Amino acid sequence: MKSALVLAALSLLLTGCVNFGEKTKIPTVVYYVLNDPVSATDPAPLRADAQTLLVLDTTTGSFYDTDQLVFSRSAGTRGQYQFARWTERPGKRFADLMRTRLDRQGAWNVSAAGGYVRGDMLLDTELVEFYHDAASEPGQMRLVLRAELVDLKQRALLGRRVFEQQVPLTTYDAAGAAQAANLAVSRALDELSAWLATLQ
Repeated sequence: MKSALVLAALSLLLTGCVNFGEKTKIPTVVYYVLNDPVSATDPAPLRADAQTLLVLDTTTGSFYDTDQLVFSRSAGTRGQYQFARWTERPGKRFADLMRTRLDRQGAWNVSAAGGYVRGDMLLDTELVEFYHDAASEPGQMRLVLRAELVDLKQRALLGRRVFEQQVPLTTYDAAGAAQAANLAVSRALDELSAWLATLQ
């Protein structure tokens, strides 16, 4: 009986099922918050003639609808960082940042679509691309945003546009990608806001 127990223990040890030594250090997952630095500025007063803008949640392709940071090392491929996550999925977070930015400018009376508020205009957006292009070091954060503005009263499409941002990383890692993502989001919102102002 003793020999059977010794053989079983030896078998477990050799197959790596039992670790009698120091445990291997596994990297911890780091969570990054997607931010718009401009949102920290003081809000402008709401214009007296401001129309109500309903803003739909930003949609994404299924691969980007995740809390994992996405990267690409070669054209036509995508991967996900193993130990880096967003605190919220980029599509949802982008929509919140977009509403905050537009609301603080005072040009629109901004509300989330789908509630009881009746709007004058409807903004529909999609994050077509949102990833760290790591084909060369340190790479760049690539953001492609599609936007459509609809006049709800006239039931007419007022405009459609695609915005693209490519922001170089300062460091070749997830922290650098997250930092560049914040800047890409901020610049995309700059362009989106300016475009919407031409359609008011």
